[in-house]
Amino acid sequence: MHITLEADYAIRIIYTLAHKKELTNARTISEETFVTLRFTLKILRKLVIAGLVNSKKGSHAGYILAKSPKEISIYDIIYAVCGEYNLSRCLSDDYNCIRKESVGCKIQPVFDRVSKMVRTELSQVKIADLMENDK
Repeated sequence: MHITLEADYAIRIIYTLAHKKELTNARTISEETFVTLRFTLKILRKLVIAGLVNSKKGSHAGYILAKSPKEISIYDIIYAVCGEYNLSRCLSDDYNCIRKESVGCKIQPVFDRVSKMVRTELSQVKIADLMENDK
């Protein structure tokens, strides 16, 4: 099981912005993260909406973290671009499980427990933790 490519790229983008500490244009972010400009802009929009990144328009346009790297977890980033992490689609509110309705599902509670564990672990890892040994 993998996180989405979009979540992977979003983590790279936040990590890059954490090192910049100043307004950085989308093209620079794109080049430094090896993410296409179009996809970078799409992800940045989601990160702005989630309140993780601030944007400035105009002649000196750019992006900067809205919070300290100590306040942004890996899970915050994943949630911003993908929504709540669930191991299985059967945990989604919009999924209609036939087994659960008829005989009860023994697997769904296991998936739910594991999903919560993953969310908890990813919530504890902050961007600042990843930057500790950077120079």
